[in-house]
Amino acid sequence: MDLKDFDDIRPYTDEEVGIILTQLLQNPDFLRFATKAIGAEQLAFLQTNYTRLDSIIGFQELIIKPFLDYVLSHFATSFDAYNVAEEAQKESCIFISNHRDIVLDSALLDKILIDNLHQTVEIGIGDNLLIFPWLKDLVRLNKTFIVKRGEVGKELIMQSRHLSQYIHFAITQKHQSIWIAQREGRAKDSDDRTQESVLKMLAMGKDAPFTESLKELNIHPLAISYEYDPCDYLKAKEFQLKRDNPNYKKTQADDLLNMQTGIMGYKGKITYRCANLINEQIDHIAAKETNKNMQATLIAQAIDKAIYSNYQIYDINYVALDLLNNNTQFANHYTNEAKQQFNNYIQQQINKIEIPNKDHDYLQKIMLCIYANPLINHLKTKQ
Repeated sequence: MDLKDFDDIRPYTDEEVGIILTQLLQNPDFLRFATKAIGAEQLAFLQTNYTRLDSIIGFQELIIKPFLDYVLSHFATSFDAYNVAEEAQKESCIFISNHRDIVLDSALLDKILIDNLHQTVEIGIGDNLLIFPWLKDLVRLNKTFIVKRGEVGKELIMQSRHLSQYIHFAITQKHQSIWIAQREGRAKDSDDRTQESVLKMLAMGKDAPFTESLKELNIHPLAISYEYDPCDYLKAKEFQLKRDNPNYKKTQADDLLNMQTGIMGYKGKITYRCANLINEQIDHIAAKETNKNMQATLIAQAIDKAIYSNYQIYDINYVALDLLNNNTQFANHYTNEAKQQFNNYIQQQINKIEIPNKDHDYLQKIMLCIYANPLINHLKTKQ
């Protein structure tokens, strides 16, 4: 197989940068979005200098990285990364991470790599989020490949195999590392779990035993920890709406609001911590278990444990768990002032929610779970 076999889903190439940028800068919908997202000054800079861009990395360094620097300087207090660049430089691999933010999870991984002079990753993103044609063009300029959602039956199997073949092709032929989330969509309550279906999809792209196919991808679990989740109140709101109406579905406008809020909302401290390659664990699992479904279960558990153990636990996670359990078990990890400040924050976020039959107690419990669950799962790895 070669690159043209994946034209429907692959990122754009260096040769396509000029054409796509020209189209974007003539699109009034994109220009309105860009003015809000990066500001009129940065947009004018892009319009003036885009003809200088003849590569994807040039686009990332000139446009994406300065934008991320702006986001971090205005909406975060710190950004730390551990073992990410070190592992990225060893060999092409796939980073499988928990999923906190629709846009920033993968974008900040790229910033780490750019800052350390490493090749950036290719990014998997669901086409359900690409609600405008120009948005699909924009993300494909940023080394994104498209994960097609919504297929069923034979079409789903065909699309899953096609996607997996591309991921194997990218890692083994292009020598290009990949980022994907451990599950479809974010874990709204931060109770992160690797979907076994994701692992089964990844293995479809190589004609080999399940575990051998996964080993070819060089899986590194990646733990992403945000001190504050600016979308927490939107996630809590969605929980109640789904509770009250099981048929509730988010709109495209909801997805766009989540993206904007996640980028431009306050995040406090952010930490990325990369776990070691899990190929030895996969070998151990393959040696003791021959059933593919059970292998997938055990490998998913191994990824989860690696992510949980590498979470950065913040003071507010301890506060949230004590408030959730109505006790002071972890009071030595925070001050009374910090507890009061976090409690005030929770109430302020809940006050942003405007829905019929607003259930304050339920929403508060969900909000506390969002911040307590990372600690609950982290503690399980210590037992």
